[in-house]
Amino acid sequence: MPDIVVTDVIASSMVQAIERRNEDFGGVITAVGNSRPMAVVLQDSQTKRALGGAIGLSSARVLFLDSFFLPRQLRERGLGNAILKTFEEEGRQRGCRSAFLYIVNFPDFYTRNGWKASGRTPCDPPGAFRVFMTKSLEARS
Repeated sequence: MPDIVVTDVIASSMVQAIERRNEDFGGVITAVGNSRPMAVVLQDSQTKRALGGAIGLSSARVLFLDSFFLPRQLRERGLGNAILKTFEEEGRQRGCRSAFLYIVNFPDFYTRNGWKASGRTPCDPPGAFRVFMTKSLEARS
């Protein structure tokens, strides 16, 4: 009998085994089984060190934004908008029709970029909410 293990150290072999199986199943349901990771990275132009950016994946024609960060000193310069637009455009290039994220902070940033709140759930600290947001990628905005 196989063991069930919980871990926070996820080896690439684990990801490949799980995603491959999900793609096999997803392909039966959606006829699309092409999960691909994506990162849009803001790099220091001299050192090429990553300063921030967006990480997510595309799967079954949906773009998932998992993490987005821009250092405070680089905000209010249009860089966040540019990173988000680049992330969305790459999703379109991959055939994604919609995008999904959940966020605790900065929902106004996403709203200004055409995202719509689709729900929320309480989280810590008390009084905070995790907001679920979506965006159609079929029409450019």
